Amino acid sequence: MQQTEITILETSDIHGQINPIHYATNEEASYGLARIATLVKEERKKSNNVILIDNGDLIQGTPFIYHYMKLQSEQPNPMILTANSMEYDAAVFGNHEFNYGLNILGEAVRQSRFPWLSATILDQTTGEPYFGKPYVIKELESGIRIAILGLTTTYIPHWEKEEHIEGLRFLDAVEAAKRWVPYLKEQADLVVVSYHGGFERDLETGEPSEELTGENQGYQICQEVPGIDVLLTGHQHREIVEKSINGVLIMQPGSKGTALSKVTVEMQSNQNGEWSILNKGSELIEASRAEADTGIVQLVSKYEEAAQAWLDRPIGKIQGDMVVRDPMEIRLKDSSLIRFINEIQMEAAGTDISNTSLFNNEVPGFPERVTMRDVMANYIYPNTLKVLRISGRDMREALEQSASYFEQYNGERVRINKAFYHPKPQHYNYDMWTGIEYEINISRPIGERVVKLEYKGQPVLLENKFDVVMNNYRAGGGGNYFMYMKRPVIKEVPIDVSELIADYFLKYEVVRAKSANGWQVIHD
Repeated sequence: MQQTEITILETSDIHGQINPIHYATNEEASYGLARIATLVKEERKKSNNVILIDNGDLIQGTPFIYHYMKLQSEQPNPMILTANSMEYDAAVFGNHEFNYGLNILGEAVRQSRFPWLSATILDQTTGEPYFGKPYVIKELESGIRIAILGLTTTYIPHWEKEEHIEGLRFLDAVEAAKRWVPYLKEQADLVVVSYHGGFERDLETGEPSEELTGENQGYQICQEVPGIDVLLTGHQHREIVEKSINGVLIMQPGSKGTALSKVTVEMQSNQNGEWSILNKGSELIEASRAEADTGIVQLVSKYEEAAQAWLDRPIGKIQGDMVVRDPMEIRLKDSSLIRFINEIQMEAAGTDISNTSLFNNEVPGFPERVTMRDVMANYIYPNTLKVLRISGRDMREALEQSASYFEQYNGERVRINKAFYHPKPQHYNYDMWTGIEYEINISRPIGERVVKLEYKGQPVLLENKFDVVMNNYRAGGGGNYFMYMKRPVIKEVPIDVSELIADYFLKYEVVRAKSANGWQVIHD
């Protein structure tokens, strides 16, 4: 009889965040992969039986990595340099891995000294896993065999540009797990599934917590796929610890390296040398308790210096006020900031109707003197634009979907609908329009809130047709805007919106903040 303890560490949704920096302000942050690297070293000092897995969305998300992708991509990828230095055992493809196209992703995979896994992303022609493998089996000195199966949310085609996923087929995550887990159970003593996806149901009650679209299938996997010992998750940016579903230990470590997931598995062998699980435990180790690893900081220092110089480059001036002081105020009434972004989109696309979002509550708006840092802080995603031809009915349904961002007014104060901040903040799914006039009355029930909708002073009829520019995520139906799916694409603008904004400043140099009164949110 022999007993041993295994440690499984998980990062997820790092989103290009190596150094502990708030790039919008350059202030120190309490997160980042450099801090996580220190925690990983501490865990490896305690045990030789440590497995380190990244659960996806590693190579996209900060101005730091955006600058690399756009201006330094001929050099080694700093995210992969860091992951190699940290000696990851495996990584799983996340949905944002595809944001810069298959060539960039393929180069990242080739530079990696660890396998990339996904049993759900297949070559459309061969049916074999694209780039990576479905799984990897790690054998420890004790002889214990640990199988790691990678799964990726199947919902990627609803968000990603078609050219970035050309030739790929996305398999349902539950179906893939049912195929591979029984096989791996025969090959290994411990089966770990690393799923870039989250949970579609309340972890306690099992009640649906979102629309069951297939984006998040973690709960279903635990219930329908026997043989899984540990399910590592991500995508939703939640912190989940000390939870099990149907005997499966589940984890999720937040985003940007705010925490490190740690799973501890105690195992023992019988007289025949067969291993079984005695106990499973988990904890989240907060990155704030660790200093940044100096070796990692030095490793990417040249990339950081170049990004910082680029971010601080002045590109234009604002006359007037486009500063965000209260995000809720921006979302309740038309503003010069939202109108400005929409007007840039309309000029680039040649339309007179546009919608956009205030992506999170940290968006600062534009100061008087504008730098690239300000642009990146205000438009944080690598979105491009599409012009869709939609009907008046589609427009009204889209506005009702946006109006569901608010709880029904209770006579005291305006509140955000829980569905837009739990299990993760989704402020980016509330759209604001320019080119139409509308009012939303949040005293009314969800689905009945658009009380005014006009275009050029005339009521919008259900059968009217309009060409509207929006980002590619929304145009694909992302955020439950299903009314846009399969609508004709009249035009595409294949330039990142952040670049369009920067180009606008470089073209006009001085931008005047315009008064805006095209729409408002009201209550009785």
